[in-house]
Formats: sequence, C-alpha cells, structure tokens
Amino acid sequence: MASLGTYIKESYIELITKVTWPVWKTLQQSSVLVFVASLIISLIVWGMDYVFGMNGKDDLWQGIIGMIYNLIS
Repeated sequence: MASLGTYIKESYIELITKVTWPVWKTLQQSSVLVFVASLIISLIVWGMDYVFGMNGKDDLWQGIIGMIYNLIS
C-alpha cells in the first residue's frame, strides 16, 4: 500500500513541476481543428453511406446496394 501512495505522490509532483501545459490559445486552436476534422470525416462517412448504402424505397436514391437488391428481387 505504501508503494501506491508513493506512486500517487510522485505522479502529482510530476504533473505540477515537470509537465508543460499548453496555453489557452493553443487549446482553442486544437479544439477547433479537431471539431472541423470530425465534421469533415462525418460528412465523408455520411456521403459514402448514402451512395453505397441501402436507403428506403421512398427515397429518390436507393443506393448502389439498394439498386442491386432491386435487380435481384
């Protein structure tokens, strides 16, 4: 149990004295970059799902898989 206490104490000291934390401006820029990248990737995945996926019969575009399914059935 003493080793666990020592580990926690040393970890706390390292976080306070040895770690260089980024400034607020850098955090904001990184957050915006992550948000924009996530948005772009989600739009790409949505587009691929819409083009290749199977959509409902009421939709204008049923997707490539939907077209193949309609040809088979």
